[in-house]
Amino acid sequence: MFSVPDLQDNCWEAKITEKKGNKIKLSINSLPTAVIGRYELTVATQTPKGNTTSPHNPVNDIYMLFNPWCEDDSVYMDNEDERNEYVLNDMGMIYYGTDSQIGARTWNFGQFADGILATCLFVLEQSRTPPSGWGDPINVARVVSAMVNSPDDQGVLEGNWSGNYAGGTSPTAWSGSIDILKQYQKNKGSPVKYGQCWVFSGVTTTVLRCLGIPSRSVTNFSSAHDTDVSLTTDIYLDEKMEPIDELNADSVWNFHVWNDCWMSRPDLPAGMGGWQVVDATPQETSQGSYCCGPASVAAIRNGQVYLKYDAPFVFAEVNSDKIYWQRNANGTFTQIYSEKNVVGRSISTKAVGSDEREDITHLYKHPEGSEEERIAVETASRYGSKPDTYTITGSKDVTVEVSMEGQGPHMGEDAELSIVLKNTSSEPRSTVLHSQVAVMYYTGVHKATVKKDDVLVELKPNEGESLALGSISHRPPIHPPKLYINV
Repeated sequence: MFSVPDLQDNCWEAKITEKKGNKIKLSINSLPTAVIGRYELTVATQTPKGNTTSPHNPVNDIYMLFNPWCEDDSVYMDNEDERNEYVLNDMGMIYYGTDSQIGARTWNFGQFADGILATCLFVLEQSRTPPSGWGDPINVARVVSAMVNSPDDQGVLEGNWSGNYAGGTSPTAWSGSIDILKQYQKNKGSPVKYGQCWVFSGVTTTVLRCLGIPSRSVTNFSSAHDTDVSLTTDIYLDEKMEPIDELNADSVWNFHVWNDCWMSRPDLPAGMGGWQVVDATPQETSQGSYCCGPASVAAIRNGQVYLKYDAPFVFAEVNSDKIYWQRNANGTFTQIYSEKNVVGRSISTKAVGSDEREDITHLYKHPEGSEEERIAVETASRYGSKPDTYTITGSKDVTVEVSMEGQGPHMGEDAELSIVLKNTSSEPRSTVLHSQVAVMYYTGVHKATVKKDDVLVELKPNEGESLALGSISHRPPIHPPKLYINV
């Protein structure tokens, strides 16, 4: 009876477990920090007649992956149901629309499809990053984030938001990652046309799960795009309360899709491990490359934006205040209004073990309006390009509340808006209500102005007044209107 020797932990080791004629069977033990990738197997033999080395046969190649079942691996996930969902499930749901009209599309991740593992490693190889860093899931997630898009490294997908998809495939036509990844490898690293955020996210989920990193696609509704690292979403107005287009680079998308991936973060303070944001949609550069993350979700929740990677950008996407600035006669700007509950809503992912939607907003931020949430916002802003945003004080006597009939605008139907102004002081107040209704693409790009109005409102002490903005026709398809109220 052949005795199987024990293998030691925390080291590379190989031992013979079976001998049969001129064949032997080996048991190989690897480090939990081993570099992932494709290992070539060759056998060197020594005999009295001389030494020989077997030729390389690709059939015998060994593929090393991260192991979320291994307690010593950085991607270890102890919940079996979650491992089944975030590593083994090859089908999923990706959400889109608005927070009042959430739609879902089925996505075939296909991480176990024939040839996809080799393709995912081909993506890593195309990055031309040193394989020595591929043992760290932090580095690998960052490389994947960069390589799924194409602007600066000939990655997997070319983004296109123009509406003209000639020479490629419309982003809405994709229903899975397999064809995209195989086409990329077949084209020897030439980007596939075309993708938008949910396509980038779907492919990222496939690559990460294939490599053994637990991952999920996440949709953020009313997702802000902060272009100047102010940690706020800034709207600039001139002396007449007209938007200053050349300064209004920040935007709010109807929805945006990125990824959470699961790993420990020994490079960050304790408690920052677990879910990490990576975003493959090319928006802003990070250390010179179009990538984003991994950023700790726990750090985002508490406004700890000084922790790497790209935490300020992600924080602004989910919890920035919308700040309105008016230009003064001397060219400076004064903060005149802020909205605190318009960004980062109904953050969604597929639930574990079912096709239901799970709301994970609570993981990204404290309850809106709570003291903890306000502390997180003000803490984060101190590390932005406008650190004094929350030191400005102003009158809070007059409040504005905008409401809409029903669940919000529906495609092809009119929107009924009303505005309630309240004076909470013991003195009369006179104010001008500047209102503007605009239709925008889901990315926040302005399409057309539907309605503008300036109304002088006289408010008695401790009283309010309700104004009907009237019925607004909403005919352009798929682009629900955004309402801007400036007081």
